[in-house]
Amino acid sequence: MYAILKINGQQFKAEPNAVIRVPLLEQEVGQAVTFDQVLMWSDGKTTMVGAPLVAGKSVSGEVVRHTRSAKIRIFKKKRRKKYRRRGNHRQWFTEVRVSGFGA
Repeated sequence: MYAILKINGQQFKAEPNAVIRVPLLEQEVGQAVTFDQVLMWSDGKTTMVGAPLVAGKSVSGEVVRHTRSAKIRIFKKKRRKKYRRRGNHRQWFTEVRVSGFGA
């Protein structure tokens, strides 16, 4: 059983008891969260594809932690202009443990 979810404009595959990394959510650690924007739903026998969403389906989970991803190096350069800039960035994300699939 799995579902394809739309969370903050990005798509994620959710399976039972899986931990998925989603963009930062406002919920506190330990709180329950429900995702109702289901794009595709499959239980192993039947598959339902939404147009654009599957009606009546949802996925619930629990917030495990908020943390930051690995550092991304940023380097800009314009050749022959003596222009070079370096930087880095770490994006915040939330880990959610998928607990159940709503009908």
